[in-house]
Amino acid sequence: MSGIQWAYGINQWKPQFDDFVRREQHERALKTISIAGFDGVELTAGTGRWEPLGNPQQLAANFGSVAGFGDFVRSCALSAVSSWVWDPAERSMEHLTGPLSPLSAGDVPAIVEKARWYAGALAALGGSVLVVPGAPAAGDGDPLDDAALDQLAATWDAVGEAVAQDGVQLALHVDFLSALRHDGALDALLARTDPALVGLALDTGELTVAGIAPLGVIERHGDRVRHVQFKDALAVDDAQEYRQPAAHWTVRVRGGAREVPRWFAEPGADGGLVDFPSLTRALVEGGYAGWVVVESDQSPHPAQSALLAGYLLQRELLPIVEAAAAGVPADR
Repeated sequence: MSGIQWAYGINQWKPQFDDFVRREQHERALKTISIAGFDGVELTAGTGRWEPLGNPQQLAANFGSVAGFGDFVRSCALSAVSSWVWDPAERSMEHLTGPLSPLSAGDVPAIVEKARWYAGALAALGGSVLVVPGAPAAGDGDPLDDAALDQLAATWDAVGEAVAQDGVQLALHVDFLSALRHDGALDALLARTDPALVGLALDTGELTVAGIAPLGVIERHGDRVRHVQFKDALAVDDAQEYRQPAAHWTVRVRGGAREVPRWFAEPGADGGLVDFPSLTRALVEGGYAGWVVVESDQSPHPAQSALLAGYLLQRELLPIVEAAAAGVPADR
């Protein structure tokens, strides 16, 4: 892959059992992504019927095979499934399987086995990156000590080596609840992993809510960035509420003590805190060649958000990339 390619996250359509299960709904979503100016779609892994476009069983049930799904994606004028977001710790109530922890050496073989399926599917669908949580949520366990960081590094090195067999890269995702927000934890984990096997997913919205400047991450770890997710942030967790137990529900979903109505939005939304033109320039100047996936994190109006993000892409971000390709200095 050369240069930047642009995709959109299907998770914006809230693909759950009761409101996103019909083929015509999937077709409408993919065509909206295409007409907004994006080349690919990012999938989110899920369990059973609760994620009809995100797991092997449902892809087979709905489209016959991975290849059949690829035909469907291309029929909607998209070139590829750019990437897959997969959390091995997610429980499957339908399949009666418990979580797999990257902090447990005993779970590594099972994590590797499942990762190989996603890597093979990505290779068949024209994608290149498997995105996984770099660490569990901070409030769900003890702070990461050296032993925990060593085990995380061993797990992700093993997974990175496995998915590389299909030409797929592994990228560690840091959300604003992650234990990697603790001082120095992200830097320490990256230092312990093999740069050839384990990269970083730069999620602009999550980092900004966490009080971490995405531009600073590019400056420090630009050579490790293998994947980029563009979403805007509307507030910052400056009270460190991410350390609370069950923060996914009390902070992310319910807004924490301030009752923040929405942490995230599509790029370019009113009140957004992320400077996407500056980030695009930094990626171009750093020679980033990969997918940038745009999302708004469970938008209440997914099609509208995709079109608004597409407007920003076509009017502001693509000109920056095109100017750099032509050797023309971009306006700042």
